[in-house]
Amino acid sequence: MIIIKTIKLRFYSYLNNFIKIDAHKNLELLDDRHYLYHYQGRQTIKDIIESIGVPHPEVVLILRNAEPADFSELVHPGDFFSIYPYLYNFKLPAEIKLVPEYPLEKPKFILDVHLGRLARYLRRFGFDTAYRNDYQDREIVDQAVKEKRIILSRDLGLLMRKRVRWAKFIWNDNPKKQLQEVFKRFALTQYYQGEESRCVNCNSSLLDIDKEEIIERLEPKTKKYFDEFKYCPKCDKIYWRGSHFKKTENMLAELDDH
Repeated sequence: MIIIKTIKLRFYSYLNNFIKIDAHKNLELLDDRHYLYHYQGRQTIKDIIESIGVPHPEVVLILRNAEPADFSELVHPGDFFSIYPYLYNFKLPAEIKLVPEYPLEKPKFILDVHLGRLARYLRRFGFDTAYRNDYQDREIVDQAVKEKRIILSRDLGLLMRKRVRWAKFIWNDNPKKQLQEVFKRFALTQYYQGEESRCVNCNSSLLDIDKEEIIERLEPKTKKYFDEFKYCPKCDKIYWRGSHFKKTENMLAELDDH
């Protein structure tokens, strides 16, 4: 005889946006945030959360019957789980966070193949951002683990891979709004020093270069009005604080206003 068991779940804030109730035959909606989940056999709460569509890196706290719980815990009939995302006004003690503290002083990122423009924006503001338009999912995870990078992706399957530790799902299609998402989630404004430090094309660190060394490569107005330049030794690109620099600085100011 098949025994059907049931637990109750509540998801907070934007975690509900991951859930498509019609796609889950085991899930029953009670109201706008509470669900019943029907299951058989032995299941962990992590298995259930991800089967519903919520990637584990987006969950920072689970309460089981009002007590902190771990992803690996087996569920029991009648349990009530409250599941929380990162919340900006909600600080957790380190000992009960499911996602480990990010270990580096300044965030580093790796982006999936759909986020090329976002990668350029993050590099523009000095963030070490790995990106290729032919990355395979396994390569992204391997590099993220090896180099302690935060994965940014629009692929839920990628974020649900077991080895993924730090990650964020990107909700928006618009690259500027994507940048706003990332700046807000990881409080990136505090790290920006007011100048370009990475090549937007290849992610290499930029070097200061004397104007006289590149004078023959500059347009007449650039020669006349600008004296400070940076140089990418890998892809041979020259940077200066021209109109494009000012335009992207204004974009950062717009991010701060939200």
